[in-house]
Amino acid sequence: MAIRPILIHPEPRLRKVAAPVEAVDDAVRRLADDMLETMYKAPGIGLAAPQVGVLRRVFVMDCAGKDDEPAPMVLLNPEIVLASDEMVTSEEGCLSIPDIYDDVTRHAEVRMRWLGLDGEVHERDLGERWAICAQHELDHLNGKLFIDYLGAVKRTMITARMKKLKKERARA
Repeated sequence: MAIRPILIHPEPRLRKVAAPVEAVDDAVRRLADDMLETMYKAPGIGLAAPQVGVLRRVFVMDCAGKDDEPAPMVLLNPEIVLASDEMVTSEEGCLSIPDIYDDVTRHAEVRMRWLGLDGEVHERDLGERWAICAQHELDHLNGKLFIDYLGAVKRTMITARMKKLKKERARA
């Protein structure tokens, strides 16, 4: 397993639609292991493959509470097959947009379907943080960031801040 660098917005790869995973093989398993290790180290509760420069439909998440046992999930080719009418607004952040948080409105519950590392199709109803995180990560696979839900002025200000951060990191 290895920690992979997390891409910072603005980065063209974060705006691309990721390609489906064709087969569950050693490369996909290694990617999933690396992504989980990277997510935990960051620390975060979710990470999509495009955030580590891999344009494949893979994301990992673990929304277990601090006092709970870890509950990592690896979702290949995930899709929402059902979403509640109820919407919730909660504060979101993103490992590709460090230290920026804002309110985003999403479905309160979703039913996800995905291919697991075992090669089987899985389906699960998710609520609370799990539902929010799954929708956030699925957006990444479609080239969308949480700041896209914000107003244009706020988005422009955040993008300028991230450009400055990238320059500072490049100099360091």
